[in-house]
Amino acid sequence: MTSAELIKFRAMKDEFFRNNAQSPLTPQQRSTFEGLRYFDENSELRLEIAIQKFPAQNEFTMQTSTGDEQTYRRYGEFLFDVNGTQARLTLYASDHGYFLPFVDSQAGNETYGAGRYLDPVLLSSGKFLIDFNLAYNPYCAYNENWSCPIPPSENRIEVPIRAGERNFKAT
Repeated sequence: MTSAELIKFRAMKDEFFRNNAQSPLTPQQRSTFEGLRYFDENSELRLEIAIQKFPAQNEFTMQTSTGDEQTYRRYGEFLFDVNGTQARLTLYASDHGYFLPFVDSQAGNETYGAGRYLDPVLLSSGKFLIDFNLAYNPYCAYNENWSCPIPPSENRIEVPIRAGERNFKAT
């Protein structure tokens, strides 16, 4: 995604949040909504990376913010570098695609305390596009009535991911 495409994507998301009946914001929040907050684009956190697939695609149950459970398959893991520090995350799969929930070291400060999500794309090369500039908050970050998977402990990393969506501040 180019810088211009990222700007357009973010503007369209703000428009959806502000005006769409399916927005996770309450009507009161929508009436004063001025847009989501994002980190500046960080090209170093746009990765095309090979995943080390797990030999067994074991089922994994994630708890949600409302106490429910969602089932995924532990697909594989990948290593990546953030400002000279190596981090490791596990990629999950379901019938709906690939899912990467994570919590970075800025959770509760710059980023949503319960973590953020990514929807990695499998490329024709067999690698995955993992673009942290597209990291987004789960809907429960805006409205506690939503049920959102909680990133598991294996996806809690000690590095800051200063890309994508920042912590939501209601206006």
